Amino acid sequence: MKVLIAEDEINIRRGLKEILEGEGYEVAEAACGSEVLSLFKRIKPDFVCLDIMMPEKSGYDVCREIRAMDCDVPIIFISAKSEEIDKVLGLELGADDYILKPFGVKEVVARIRAITRRCLAREKKTSQTESFIMADMTIFPKELRARRSDITIDLGLREVKILELLFRNRGNGVDRDLLFNECWGANYLANSRTLEQTISNLRKKIELNPKYPKIISTVHGVGYRFDG
Repeated sequence: MKVLIAEDEINIRRGLKEILEGEGYEVAEAACGSEVLSLFKRIKPDFVCLDIMMPEKSGYDVCREIRAMDCDVPIIFISAKSEEIDKVLGLELGADDYILKPFGVKEVVARIRAITRRCLAREKKTSQTESFIMADMTIFPKELRARRSDITIDLGLREVKILELLFRNRGNGVDRDLLFNECWGANYLANSRTLEQTISNLRKKIELNPKYPKIISTVHGVGYRFDG
């Protein structure tokens, strides 16, 4: 999924980019209002993270113009403006959510995942299945969730991609190159430590005993496997 981040403060923009890329999104950046609109027309993002106070055009003005072009694309305002009237105006202009600065990583991730679920639920054509079963756990890709009995586990977009890839290739080892190409993108500079850390974190979420995994097995010299 493609996300357009519009934020003139470079450190905040880079921080958001790092969070979103860590979740598995393809990120484009803009530092001013006119650049947002140009990028929006060119890349057609799945949703937009939009600062309010930007050079050239405010986030409010950009939101109006985006809504004139696309009434469905989700928009999240990210702003230091905390007055209730600011939130109301943003929502009345067609924003789907509103995050206040300073914000925490967990808050941003939770709100982004909520927006992603809406995007996936709305798509009529998607490569994702409704659900699939891995061991004693059912994965619901469009919900970015897994369930084991009465326990619900929240997943990131990249984590879902990894589980889908392993499920499609069940019984066979999936090598690191394929994992990076499918779940990070062909242009990503492969780093085995990144993959190992991602798998380790995912195991902590989904395995009953991460030290003795039953869902994601290590295939030494190759990569990982789900035995099915």
